[in-house]
Amino acid sequence: MLSTFLVIVFIVAYVLIAIEHNININKAAIALVAGVLSWMLIMMNTPVHEDVNDSLSHHLSEISGILFFLMGAMTIVELIDAHEGFSIVTKRLTGVGSFRLIWVLGFITFILSALLDNLTSTILMISLLSKILPEGRLRLLYAGFVVVAANAGGAWSPIGDVTTTMLWIGGQLSTFNMIQNLLVPSLINLLLPLLILNFIIKRERLYAGLDLSGFKVTKKASKDSQFILFMGLGILISVPVFKIVFHLPPYMGMLFGLGIMWCITEILNGRREAVDKKNYTVAYALRNIDTSSILFFLGILLSISALELSGVLEAMSKRIDLAITNKNTVLLLTGFLSAIIDNVPLVAAYQGMYSLSEFGIDHSFWQLLAYCSGTGGSMLIIGSAAGVVAMGLEKITFTWYLKNIGWMAALGYAGGFLFYVFTH
Repeated sequence: MLSTFLVIVFIVAYVLIAIEHNININKAAIALVAGVLSWMLIMMNTPVHEDVNDSLSHHLSEISGILFFLMGAMTIVELIDAHEGFSIVTKRLTGVGSFRLIWVLGFITFILSALLDNLTSTILMISLLSKILPEGRLRLLYAGFVVVAANAGGAWSPIGDVTTTMLWIGGQLSTFNMIQNLLVPSLINLLLPLLILNFIIKRERLYAGLDLSGFKVTKKASKDSQFILFMGLGILISVPVFKIVFHLPPYMGMLFGLGIMWCITEILNGRREAVDKKNYTVAYALRNIDTSSILFFLGILLSISALELSGVLEAMSKRIDLAITNKNTVLLLTGFLSAIIDNVPLVAAYQGMYSLSEFGIDHSFWQLLAYCSGTGGSMLIIGSAAGVVAMGLEKITFTWYLKNIGWMAALGYAGGFLFYVFTH
């Protein structure tokens, strides 16, 4: 009976999260209610309350590692942005010719997504596009492609997507093997849509009349901006090295890096007036990070941990094994499923369903799961955080994206998937 109630709570929450924009209730609120309600049901159906509290503490220790990691990374990115560090990127991008813009845009987004995260890089690139391109079909195509490039870039990096971060922190994937095995499939996921889109833009002559030579970046990056940019990127990139050298959880490396950035920004801005200084502080950055997303992950992971404790995920794993014996087929379908529903609870469910004793660290199952869950969401505009952001910033409709970008993303997804399967 308990398992049935937990599944009902989870499914209802899933449906409400999927129709978030229709009911006008933030998905974080729904996830938090579902997460706490699940543990309330467990507590009400367990005679020994101390055992439930011990289990909750155990799961929270794992969940908090992911949340602290995300909070630290988001704050560092906000500090870079507050110091105009990203103006260096925008200047480089607008300095290219209109014909090469789509290629430069794609690869910069791909790399930035791996170094920062797919959500931040999407916001950055689409904000840039709104400044240098007029409204119309070309800008929409570019914005849609940014979603594909951002998700492809995040799939091969331990800090590029929430799901890869979850698998990395959970011990399913290591940094070097993740990059070594997923970089090429992710690159294929980028290149196939890029080649198709480049052909469409040339065929429709959408480049005609587009001139970026007159565009000027409104603010020139100062030496402090450049220093903050490279320092912030260096800290984010060095977090995996911190884990390898000191054998501490990744969130410790991220928090250590945030502390260093905090000290540096305090020293750099010490001479500013108090009114001006407040816009460059960590306190200001913390107010601007996407706190609702962090709370959403907390609620979802609480729900998943409740399902795991009740044995629902183990039973589901056995049923899937009986129904579909080929794990590649399961993972291929996972990518399509992640385009419909959020990939965070999907990956969390797989982590609960399959243990490291069944699939060890860097097993192809975990690697392919990272690729499929990270890039599958590109097939629908609502399938990823990057897509939802693009939808809001550029007013991209569901049907327009499906007709113009979704099928390209599906081809890229299939190409990368087949490459991985055939090479492994």
